[in-house]
Amino acid sequence: MAPYTLTYFPVKGRCGALKMMLADNDQQLKENMVSIEEWMKGDMKGSCLFGQLPKFEDGDLVLYQSNAMLRHLGRKHGAYGKNDCEASLIDMMNDAVEDLRLKYIKLIYQEYETGKEAYCKDLPNHLKPFESVLSKSKSGFLVGDQISFADYNLFDLLLNHKVLCSASLDSFPTLKSYVDKIAARPKIKALLECENFKKLPINGNGKQ
Repeated sequence: MAPYTLTYFPVKGRCGALKMMLADNDQQLKENMVSIEEWMKGDMKGSCLFGQLPKFEDGDLVLYQSNAMLRHLGRKHGAYGKNDCEASLIDMMNDAVEDLRLKYIKLIYQEYETGKEAYCKDLPNHLKPFESVLSKSKSGFLVGDQISFADYNLFDLLLNHKVLCSASLDSFPTLKSYVDKIAARPKIKALLECENFKKLPINGNGKQ
């Protein structure tokens, strides 16, 4: 039996990073896919703590909020730094990823037709800090000498941006090699090439 269960829509959405971290750590995941029709009926929505998915189960522990799930799995699978200072820096970097993800989500769901050009033009300003941090890193990861949950989260979001603005990483050599390096990790490579994962749309409205 898979130790973890994820209930979510049939999209990559907010769970790409989580699936990558589990795959990289050789963890099994049972997935319950929820159709929009089923969700609109309202029964499941009413049963969710904040009225939203994803929902993640680890035994008796039930979590909502995708970043809480990443932190939980980071603690369990050695992807949350080696001490409190590293953990705090990882939190900071993950919060920065979340800031960019919220901008991305706003574009995809509210401003895609009118704002895409301006968003892609402004994107380098948001990528610069990550390039700066990684160019000083000896390990090639955001914090310390090993991959953290913030790395999976950033990697997932950068993949989305490569689809949105194909040239997004062209002026960021460190970020570009960072994406290539994580994509080449054998278990992540296998996930990215797996048909079930590949066929999932990035976002729920078909825009990407």
